[in-house]
Amino acid sequence: MNIGPETVATFHYTLRDESGTEVETSRGGDPSAYLHGANNIIPGLEKAMVGKAAGDTFSATVAPEDGYGQPDPERQQRVPAKHLVFKGKLKAGMVVQLNTSDGRVPVTVVKAGRHTADIDTNHPLAGQTLTFDIEIDDVRAATAEEIEHGHAHGPGGHHH
Repeated sequence: MNIGPETVATFHYTLRDESGTEVETSRGGDPSAYLHGANNIIPGLEKAMVGKAAGDTFSATVAPEDGYGQPDPERQQRVPAKHLVFKGKLKAGMVVQLNTSDGRVPVTVVKAGRHTADIDTNHPLAGQTLTFDIEIDDVRAATAEEIEHGHAHGPGGHHH
């Protein structure tokens, strides 16, 4: 079975930024799972997945427009430091988690004060051309429930 509409793919990946530095990887853990066509992964990666099957290994280079977009200068703000989740001392350049009403989101610290921090809410990888090294683990038909919910269920997917 090939990846396309109403399929769930599980895959391992290693993500590298423009400088070739490894940003994250799923290898050594559970593979990631996504429902194709439901905007569960960035558009450029989803396009590269079309037609692939279990066992396929490939690299995909994704431009910022098909990844996390270009940075928006309007997305900088000052927040109370108590809303940030981090370890150690808060410093400029750190990527930390911001508690929001929609859950935690990654933000970059621009300037750290005693009680507040200036943060950039653009995705830390915004503006970068990304390279994914992909290994397709499995491709299967999506269940009616997954299609209705708009995401994959089970290992590597969403758990209710």
